[in-house]
Amino acid sequence: MSNTKKNPALGRPEPVGTPSGGVAGVPAGPGAREWPLWEVFVRSKAGLDHKHCGSLHAADSAMAIQMARDVYTRRQEGTSIWVVRSEQIVASDPAEKGSLFDPADDKVYRHPTFYELPDELNHM
Repeated sequence: MSNTKKNPALGRPEPVGTPSGGVAGVPAGPGAREWPLWEVFVRSKAGLDHKHCGSLHAADSAMAIQMARDVYTRRQEGTSIWVVRSEQIVASDPAEKGSLFDPADDKVYRHPTFYELPDELNHM
């Protein structure tokens, strides 16, 4: 169970013992405990990929989804939202690019230059 309580004035949970008034989900004030950082991905329409559109701080996943909807899809431009805690993302080291990507250079058949796409697939 997270250490939060619902703030009736804001209609959302806030960390216990921190003052309200934070911006974009970040508690304000000296010594305030910061909520975890979440990365937000939005699918603009069916059939397209989810695209990273930003980050926000939220107490839990439900709050992150709600805040992502409010911040990144205000004009109903999305059909799906993903949120993931930033600390859960694992990335490759750009310095190791050669060992990860060089072996693919000799497999030209993997590049999409040999295929013609129908005009109906205009979003690819």
